Amino acid sequence: MKLMTPIIIVGILILSGIGASALIDFKQNELKITEKIEFTSPCIKDQEEYITIDIYEETSSLMHPGEPIIPVVTKVYTFPFKTKINDVKVTFSDSAQQTISKKIKPAPHPINGNNKIQTSSDSIELDEVYEMNTYYPEKQWKYNIGVGLQNLEHVVYLSIQIYPVRYNPKESIISYVDCAEIKITYDLPNNPAVFGDEFDLVIIAPSDFEAKLQPLVTHKNDMGVVTTLKTVEEITDEFTGRDDAEKMKYFIKSAVEDWGVSYVLIVGGRSGGVLEEKWWAPVRYSHLDDGSGFESSYLSDLYFADLYKIEENVTVFEDWDSNENDIFGEWSMFSKDTIDMYPDVIVGRLACRNTREVGVMVNKIIDYEETKADDSWFKNMVVVGGDSAPGDEYYEGEEENAAALGYMSDFTGVKLWMSDGTLTEEADVIDSVSEGCGFLFFDGHGNPSVWSSHPPNDEETWITGLKLSDMSKLDNREKLPICVVGGCHNAQFNVSVLNILKGILTEGFDYFKLSFYYKEWVPECWAWRMTRERGGGCLAIMGYTGLDWFAIGDHNDDDIPDCTQFYSGYCNTNFFKNYGVNDMTVLGQAHSQTVTDFITDFPPMDERLDGKTAQEFVLLGDPSLQIGGYE
Repeated sequence: MKLMTPIIIVGILILSGIGASALIDFKQNELKITEKIEFTSPCIKDQEEYITIDIYEETSSLMHPGEPIIPVVTKVYTFPFKTKINDVKVTFSDSAQQTISKKIKPAPHPINGNNKIQTSSDSIELDEVYEMNTYYPEKQWKYNIGVGLQNLEHVVYLSIQIYPVRYNPKESIISYVDCAEIKITYDLPNNPAVFGDEFDLVIIAPSDFEAKLQPLVTHKNDMGVVTTLKTVEEITDEFTGRDDAEKMKYFIKSAVEDWGVSYVLIVGGRSGGVLEEKWWAPVRYSHLDDGSGFESSYLSDLYFADLYKIEENVTVFEDWDSNENDIFGEWSMFSKDTIDMYPDVIVGRLACRNTREVGVMVNKIIDYEETKADDSWFKNMVVVGGDSAPGDEYYEGEEENAAALGYMSDFTGVKLWMSDGTLTEEADVIDSVSEGCGFLFFDGHGNPSVWSSHPPNDEETWITGLKLSDMSKLDNREKLPICVVGGCHNAQFNVSVLNILKGILTEGFDYFKLSFYYKEWVPECWAWRMTRERGGGCLAIMGYTGLDWFAIGDHNDDDIPDCTQFYSGYCNTNFFKNYGVNDMTVLGQAHSQTVTDFITDFPPMDERLDGKTAQEFVLLGDPSLQIGGYE
């Protein structure tokens, strides 16, 4: 049985201070943690018309577009499931003030393939912030409580963001401290949570796919991953909810609690529909409007993984509709749902559109896992990139490629880069992937039909890495990589040729003036096409179901490209960190932990594009997959 120990589990995941110390004080009922953190003096750096400020202990930077870039120190604690956090306090030493001669640099707006590329001189100040005569941030610290997973155990996360340096723009003064003390009081659950211990993996699929999936169920059980299958029809008959997606989410919650399930594999993509889409297995759209003018909703399988939230200090079901207006994941000018977002179970999807694709994926997974991959090909990692944002000092795609390779010390990097001429056309990618590799990482731009990017400092020229028609040319057979793709809409698995008819019915012939060029009418998206390719391609892909937002430059002036530290670049590169450094060799664990890490470092309800990044980073693959196969 999966019994959470009644002894406190405190995980300090991010150490953030020289001389930091923690003390756990056990009393009759209420427990207390006390921790002191010391900070070094701020370092001020000149950047033309602005300055930047950092401290040695910072774990990240506050990067809200148009607002001053401020160093952040994040402390993370974990507690047993259903722990009640009664109080969190942070007190500080006496502050010192210093007059500065220039304004603190504002954070730029992140970019995607549709908006204007900004250079380091394009930072735009928000007047309401830069004209204020109070300190920014308004509060010197804040905290976020969520429910999620740590090493497959259900825990309560407490993350505390501390701002040792604050800024008064009107007076041109910074205020800073050299010490902080954290005090946390909490109650452990009276009855520690007991989850079932019957299954590791549940596969959810329509009854039409059931027979094709039985060999996968047998294989998983043979590999020691105790597996069962539940049909969509059974779920929608047995469970209640506002729609089929909510019914499926309630089933997943039941499977976690009653069976002890850690992994959920949803099998089913789009099955038709014109004005109203039809699906083999339910999907959920998040209604977070990213402000781009192009996209107010997008697919999010994180909805099915995020089962719990804390409401009035009680752990309850997370329905993604806190304002109860039946619009899920809403974030607009007028309304906003408060969402936990921490994954509570590990979810992946095979977006199969027919039984043939189910058969292909079942065979690929079984063949891959049954035999340990040979290092002669598996230890190769192909990275593909260029200059995603010409005009600044970095070639963003290549920088993310390099950061990912830095985490994969046992792998040989096969670099296909536009800067050195190793990537000039699709054939370069086809040839390298066909040789075999354990991992494949694209970073650049995309739409549902193509991945491409720019050569150095050339915004007008596009070089294509792969397009839909290239997938059948991949001849890597059983040498299947795990792929991460950074690019807009490459994993938008709701596309269909029926969208042309929908566009004409809803927009008339105006559809062909703009919407047609989004390529949402292609038969299948780039990521799924490569995954389900028979005789090659990939085994699984992680990518973005909507617009992929990324950072450029080095605006926090820490000599690390911002593209690797924020938004999608953080997720793209940290997946490889979780595999290569943190030794997470099960695919879904590495993917889910990446989302958890991102949410912890960048509380997603503070900045909408952080929320969107977490929600749209989907896993199209088997979450229980043993990377590299079994011994």
